[in-house]
Amino acid sequence: MFYTPHILYAFQSVEHIMRDIEYGWLIRYLHANGASFFFLIVYLHIGRGLYYNSYNYPRNLLWFSGIVIYFLMMATAFLGYVLPWGQMSYWAATVITNFLTVIPLVGKLIVYWVWGGYSINNATLNRFYTLHYLLPFVIAVLVAYHLYILHQTSSNNALGIKTIKMDKVNFYPYYTTKDLFGLVVFLILYLIFVFFYPEILSHSDNYINANPLVTPTHIVPEWYFLPFYGLLRSISDKTYGIIMMFMAIFCFILLPYLDKSYLKSNVFKPLNRIFYWLFVLNFIFLGYLGSQMPTEINIILGLIASHYHLLYVFYIIPVLNIFYRKHLIN
Repeated sequence: MFYTPHILYAFQSVEHIMRDIEYGWLIRYLHANGASFFFLIVYLHIGRGLYYNSYNYPRNLLWFSGIVIYFLMMATAFLGYVLPWGQMSYWAATVITNFLTVIPLVGKLIVYWVWGGYSINNATLNRFYTLHYLLPFVIAVLVAYHLYILHQTSSNNALGIKTIKMDKVNFYPYYTTKDLFGLVVFLILYLIFVFFYPEILSHSDNYINANPLVTPTHIVPEWYFLPFYGLLRSISDKTYGIIMMFMAIFCFILLPYLDKSYLKSNVFKPLNRIFYWLFVLNFIFLGYLGSQMPTEINIILGLIASHYHLLYVFYIIPVLNIFYRKHLIN
């Protein structure tokens, strides 16, 4: 209600919310840190799905809808990051929107269409503000659809096996108690960040009004984009780097087609467990590299980590499936 989507007033309106509006600082810190914790929970949820192969039939449609929700979350978070109109907001928008220039023939025209002109301007900010407001409603509908499919296919289990009625555990009181415990732990951590470390996940340059004439020495996105940013920076060719980055994001949607194992959980696949945890550590390491300056050693390490990220999905999982299929037959 107090934010002004205008390039001359956006930064000042955020300062007004933080300093003058009663409890405006609390609402903004809840919103900003809530986005980070939302992504943290989603990454844990995706990691669990990868470990227990929750993307296999009959839950492949459930997996697809979840990945679409993740993509829309990334878009919404990026749009929201631009709205304070600080230095990092402006230059992050410049970097991300220029990804579209790699589209053959029409790339530059699409960028001008997104910007609403020949540079990021007031029309751009207004469009981003509108989309940042509307996309959460789309996400809410998809979440409802995601839960509907979940009730149609039922939840996965750690063993990855089909269960009959007598093998199942009642949702109440067992899972309600477990979920309430998880919720309380989450809220405690969340509120610790909101009240004691509200700025720790933000970048200091975003407290400087956007200036198109001054480029920050180190442009970094929010922490939940850092693994993909680390992958992008490690590849010198712009077009190839952007293609690889999007492949690293969209590869998850191909998992139901790449993983055809008879064993539906890594519980029974020790080799898969080793490579899975290497994949998780590699993803975290990519995020660390994305937050560092692009020195020569960081670029080399980023190339190695980037290739492992893609090899795990496109090569290691299918090869291990062939190995375990032969093992089962023998």
